[in-house]
Amino acid sequence: MDLIKELTKSQLKEAVSVTVGDTVRVHVKVKEGSRERVQVFEGTVIAKKHGGIEETFTVRRISYGVGVEKVFPLHSPTIVKIETVRHGFVRRAKLYYLRDRVGKAAKVREKL
Repeated sequence: MDLIKELTKSQLKEAVSVTVGDTVRVHVKVKEGSRERVQVFEGTVIAKKHGGIEETFTVRRISYGVGVEKVFPLHSPTIVKIETVRHGFVRRAKLYYLRDRVGKAAKVREKL
């Protein structure tokens, strides 16, 4: 186990504070043919899973009336940066109940 931790230590990014309930803006490198651009995905973090090098977080947003969820590896080299837009106040580790809610019912209270 210690050998694996030592090998992955160089791959880890600096501590990014992404917590469940936050509204984040994730900047991702997208490769299209020979060109490369940065695409922004903004939404609410509804889940965090695993730990260490394989840590992931799920971001959900409503796009043209359709719910869109993306799972991002936290330490992926394709993620340029993660901006926190606002901190949410939640009492759950997973916010899967937001999938069933529409409109203002799907809002997360802001942490003061």
